[in-house]
Amino acid sequence: MKILLVSWEYPPVVIGGLGRHVHHLATELAMAGHDVVVLSRRPTATDPHSHPTTDEVTEGVRVIAAAEDPHEFTFGTDMMAWTLAMGHAMVRAGLGLADWQPDVVHAHDWLVAHPAIALAQFFDVPLVSTIHATEAGRHSGWVSGAVSRQVHALESWLVRQSDSLIACSSSMRDEISTLFGPELADVSVIPNGIDTDGWPFAVRRPRSGPAELLYFGRLEYEKGVHDAIAALPRIRRTHPGTTLTVAGDGTQLDFLKAQARRHKVLKATNFVGRVDHSQLLTLLHRADAAVLPSHYEPFGIVALEAAAAGAPLVTSSAGGLGEAVIDGVTGLSHPPSDVAALSAAARAVLDSPAAAQQRARAARERLTSDFAWQTVAAETSQVYLAAKRAERRPHPRRPIVERPLPDR
Repeated sequence: MKILLVSWEYPPVVIGGLGRHVHHLATELAMAGHDVVVLSRRPTATDPHSHPTTDEVTEGVRVIAAAEDPHEFTFGTDMMAWTLAMGHAMVRAGLGLADWQPDVVHAHDWLVAHPAIALAQFFDVPLVSTIHATEAGRHSGWVSGAVSRQVHALESWLVRQSDSLIACSSSMRDEISTLFGPELADVSVIPNGIDTDGWPFAVRRPRSGPAELLYFGRLEYEKGVHDAIAALPRIRRTHPGTTLTVAGDGTQLDFLKAQARRHKVLKATNFVGRVDHSQLLTLLHRADAAVLPSHYEPFGIVALEAAAAGAPLVTSSAGGLGEAVIDGVTGLSHPPSDVAALSAAARAVLDSPAAAQQRARAARERLTSDFAWQTVAAETSQVYLAAKRAERRPHPRRPIVERPLPDR
């Protein structure tokens, strides 16, 4: 098939897990024999003079990166204007594909709703959309404030314009149906994948000194890092000297430092900022457990990365984490926001390193079967084959849900 992937991030522009996901999917689809074009963008805060639109083949994938034009919008203060400008630049770049006609357009998240919908209409081909998260989900089911309402509206528009939908977990599928149903296209559940070759497994050696716990990822409220900090004093009562390393950046850094000060564990909490891949591997191989206490998690790719490296898992059961981690088999889980349960799970890992290592091995073995990128790409290509372009009907103005999502 001829496949056009539309994503606001693709290497070297990588903001989070979405960019890595699209990169692995694109290269795996190309390896399977499909003709893949990725439409993305040039780095933020550039201009067409210094960073003109590029059209290059990398790893068997044709990558078109649209220049940022005009350049005076900033994502932080003009998010919607920035998104519209980016979408317009991507549409113009996509219309330049006069020598190439896709069989399907695959959109990744709401930021590319405008170019993906426009190009699917222009080429008159099915639109498949992967919804990686929702604005309501990130805010515990509530949509308040002008920007959040605009994001929610764009998500709703993209979902209802799509001929087929992909969710990374069953809980995410239910969330999409609750927020945007009824009368949606079919939603297929295809988990995110992981390339285990980039995550060497390390067997834990008996530790002579204090235990080390690790959180890595974005520092946002829904990630629940403050719960790990709140649990640290309880863990240190039975395991004196235990430290928590927090790797990553985000809007909650100052709040998290204040929480560490409030719980009197500031010296035991190491904020190391954003780390590169090799530094992250060092942290994972050294940690007695990776603690991932999310309140909201559509999937939880960080859990797969920790499992691949051999770090015992202590995770919440929020959303996709509850599906990515099998409690008692591939890790230990706790209810979201339950600091006492989180503390108990972490202590259980530290009390029995042998059992924790056994679960870590089981987690790694599961990755090679259930989460291989070859499997993800094959299942995604089946969605492409089944997608049919439906008749477009105008959608009525829909009320925005402003209530908590049901417990998942």
